[in-house]
Amino acid sequence: METEAVYSEDSYLSTMEARLVRIESERALVFDRSNFFPAGGGQPGDQGFIERPDGTQVPVLDTRYTEDRSAIALVVGEGVTLPEPGEMVVLHVDWGRRYQLMRMHTALHLLTVVCPYPVTGAAVGEEEGRIDFDLPEAETDKAEVTVRLMALVEANHPVSIRWITDEELDANPSLVKSANVRPPRGAGRVRLVAIGANGEIDSQPCGGTHVSETQEIGEIHISKIEKKGKTNRRFRLRFGPAAS
Repeated sequence: METEAVYSEDSYLSTMEARLVRIESERALVFDRSNFFPAGGGQPGDQGFIERPDGTQVPVLDTRYTEDRSAIALVVGEGVTLPEPGEMVVLHVDWGRRYQLMRMHTALHLLTVVCPYPVTGAAVGEEEGRIDFDLPEAETDKAEVTVRLMALVEANHPVSIRWITDEELDANPSLVKSANVRPPRGAGRVRLVAIGANGEIDSQPCGGTHVSETQEIGEIHISKIEKKGKTNRRFRLRFGPAAS
C-alpha cells in the first residue's frame, strides 16, 4: 500500500511525522505513513489535526481509504491553507477518542468469546458498541453475559498483534467469526488480534486498533439485547456499570 499503516503495529502512537504525497478530491490528504486509522470493520476513522512547520493546525474530520484502497487519506476541514506535496508535518490523532474506540473494539472481541456465535454485523462507538449474532431462538440473560465479560476484562489478559499467511488462514477457517465478511486477501498476509498468552482466549483477523491488555477496557456491560430477525440478536455494549 502507498501509505505505511503505522497504527497497525502501534495503536498507541498518537503523534508522528509524515510527508504529504498528494491531495485528492474533497480535500483528502495522502501521506507516506499514517498513525490515523481509516474507517473499516465497523470502526470509524480517526480524527485529530495536522501540524505544519509554522505551527498552523489543519483539522482532520475523518480518515478513510482511497477509492482503490491503495492509500490512506485524511479528510480535512474547509477554510484552511493546506500543506504542499512533499511537506513534512506532524500528525496528531485525537487520543481521547481513539482510546475510547480501542477499549470498545477490544471489548467487542471479548463478547464474541462469551457468545461464540456467527457475527453478522458490528459497530464500534466511543460510548456504545454493538454486535449482531446469528443466534437461535433462545433467551439470553444480559446480566449473565456481563458477568462473564467482566471476568475476562478483570483477568487482564494481554492483547497482541501477529501476522499469518493467507495459507495459514485457509488452514484455520474457524479464526473468521464473521458470517458475511471475509478478511481482505491478496497482500500475502493477514493481521490477527490475539487475546491471552499465545491467543488462548481469542484470535481473529482484524485491522482495527486495540488496547494492550484487557483491564484497560474498564467497567462495561450489556445494556440491551434486541431481536432483529428470526435468529438475529443485537447485543449493545456500553461503558460503565449496568443501571440498577
